Amino acid sequence: MSYQSTREKLKDYRRQIAALRQKMRETQSSVEPEEVKDYTFTRPAGAIAKLSELFGDKDTLFVVHNMGTSCPSCTLWADGFNGVFDHLRSRAAFVVSSPDTPEKQQAFAASRGWRFPMVSAAGTTFPEDMGYWRDGRATPGVSVFKRAGDKIVRVSDTSFSPGDDFCGVWHFFELIPEGAAGWQPKYQYQ
Repeated sequence: MSYQSTREKLKDYRRQIAALRQKMRETQSSVEPEEVKDYTFTRPAGAIAKLSELFGDKDTLFVVHNMGTSCPSCTLWADGFNGVFDHLRSRAAFVVSSPDTPEKQQAFAASRGWRFPMVSAAGTTFPEDMGYWRDGRATPGVSVFKRAGDKIVRVSDTSFSPGDDFCGVWHFFELIPEGAAGWQPKYQYQ
């Protein structure tokens, strides 16, 4: 297929994706919120943070479910969050949770240059209750919470996987004819 023909076909697919995203947005806006409890997390030096406190002065909160330092893919996503953090927090509160201890989180975040807040969900049922704990381990994704008076409700969530909408690296690789070609994220590259 010629470059121009391929380009036009891909433009049409992208228009279809945009139309599907609009349908998803409309469906999302009609969701019946799910009430959740005010979970307790830990921060460095044994500090406690309630879910309600993570909102700060915002009415919306993104909580990223991260698998922790054992996952290069979760590290890839978090590296990307660093670049969009200021944009996200201008509209909503944003925090990354993982099963790692706060001290382990803090050391790893410093080594990566991460600027976003983190909380430890270790010892809580939060990941499991939100659907991000399977077969005895954390799984990646994001939940969005809103304040509803004195209640907290979850209004959306989605899991993360290679090629999803939350990590642009995969979309850049899709522009290469052979795609990612088996590429896997690493903590460091030579």
